[in-house]
Amino acid sequence: MLRIFLCIILLYSQLNVFAQTVRVCKTCELKTLQAGIAQAKSGDTLHIEKGIYKEHEVIVDKPLTIIGKDYPVIDGEMIGEIIRVISDSVTIDGLFIKNVGTSYTSDFAAIRIKRSKHFLIQNLKLETLFFGIYLEKSDDGIIQNNYIKGNAKVEYQSGNGIHLWHCKNVQVLNNKIYNVRDGIYFEFVNNSLVQGNVSINNLRYGLHFMFSNNDIYKDNYFEDNGAGVAVMFSKFIKIENNTFKKNKGAASYGLLLKEINDATISNNIFQENTIGTYLEGCNRITYANNNLIQNGWALKMMGACFENKFIHNNFIGNTFDVSYSGGNTTDNRFDYNYWSEYAGYDLNKDGTGDVPFRPVKLFSFITTKVPESIILIRSSFVDLVNFSEKVSPVFTPEHVSDSFPSMNKF
Repeated sequence: MLRIFLCIILLYSQLNVFAQTVRVCKTCELKTLQAGIAQAKSGDTLHIEKGIYKEHEVIVDKPLTIIGKDYPVIDGEMIGEIIRVISDSVTIDGLFIKNVGTSYTSDFAAIRIKRSKHFLIQNLKLETLFFGIYLEKSDDGIIQNNYIKGNAKVEYQSGNGIHLWHCKNVQVLNNKIYNVRDGIYFEFVNNSLVQGNVSINNLRYGLHFMFSNNDIYKDNYFEDNGAGVAVMFSKFIKIENNTFKKNKGAASYGLLLKEINDATISNNIFQENTIGTYLEGCNRITYANNNLIQNGWALKMMGACFENKFIHNNFIGNTFDVSYSGGNTTDNRFDYNYWSEYAGYDLNKDGTGDVPFRPVKLFSFITTKVPESIILIRSSFVDLVNFSEKVSPVFTPEHVSDSFPSMNKF
């Protein structure tokens, strides 16, 4: 066994000996990125010197490390895709890539990784793009510390910042994404991590993922996106320590959950969204230790939601804390939450209210049935309606109740 290990070490050291550094610059023998790739051998490092390189359809077809010095510009001149990686073990670091072509039949990208593994895409600046970084059937890689800024005006003429399709074991870390269609898009992506990203002012979603299981989304910041964040048709998801803020509009959500099973949503901030969290067809979700602050609707729960737990959350200053259209199911639990609207008492001083809190207001129930009635929201009529239902509950669902409301914020 020791002999085999020593042979592997020796082979690796020999490969490193034969690896070379290839230099590309405007005054060098190799004046383009594509020429440098053609000259390099597997395992070599390309150093791209500062300058402007007008290239597109650059193919990386061997294991290479491509490093830019002082952010050399790779200008695609709006013709088509700029860099395509079709080899395993490729690193691209420190380039400024801009002017990706637009196509309604091909998803042109600044960088496309196709059927590759063990890639590292980092420290890039991407501007004036259709798609930014596009992964297609690629696994076991890292996308980190990139700055992506599009110029999206309408959805059908724009692409996504970071787009993954049929991938697994990918880490998307500490990227900043602005003004594209979807900041981060996952479809059929499993066992992956999205952490520390900032996604702001995108036309549709800050994060959009479907049919993707066993993923973790944590420590991300989503603000002022067209419809917030959408999570659909997925299971075994963890959404932790994220901020969903100022996603406003007729169909805007901090977080939209549709057909999600066996998920944990914890320690997030939902602030100043039209709808903090929207749930439809969601089962066995633990929604805990979240802050829902000054939203229109903090929680909007529609049909086919079963066995969900809402515990230790802070509901503060929302127009409606809970809107519920889930029928008569009684297996969604609201326990030990803090409600700023709660006006009960705590005679035994144990920190828990002695009177249950029913968070569904009658006017919230009315707006669910007749959305146009929202124009009355600031009228004294609404206060009268809600007070009458509070005194003598008839229409709001009795089973949607927190039997142990907290007297203090968590």
